[in-house]
Amino acid sequence: MKAIVIYASKYGGAAEIASRIAARIDGAVTFKLEQGDEPTLTDFDCVIFGSSVYGGSFRKEAKIFLQANSDELCTKKLGFFVSAMSESESTAVFKSNVPERILTAATAVCSPGGMFDPEKGNFIERLIIKVVTKKSDFVNTINDEKIDDFIQAMKE
Repeated sequence: MKAIVIYASKYGGAAEIASRIAARIDGAVTFKLEQGDEPTLTDFDCVIFGSSVYGGSFRKEAKIFLQANSDELCTKKLGFFVSAMSESESTAVFKSNVPERILTAATAVCSPGGMFDPEKGNFIERLIIKVVTKKSDFVNTINDEKIDDFIQAMKE
């Protein structure tokens, strides 16, 4: 299985999850989405896609990529992950950010947690994280067991 892990990340949580996923799949490569820069999918059998979540929404470049590549994504073995501090709303986040036909084609979805470095956030973002996590310092809730379960589901 030749895999690419594509992600959109603002502060590094989705990047960290993408890195951990890629490390568990032989030969997988990672690609950070940035405005106007997209990977070529033709060389890959498997696409794993993730985004950080803010206020229930994927990053803008993630949404644009999914819309622009929906036809090709549906022809691949497909998995999704989110980097979010709260797992409780992950099903709603996937449904509101991933076009239904692509989400239906997915082999697996994962919400393994997230991380936030207050040094990188503005006042409002620090306040939101403090309310959600009850912490004001560096927070890392990424769960490797959930990542392992996701990878196992993708390999089946």
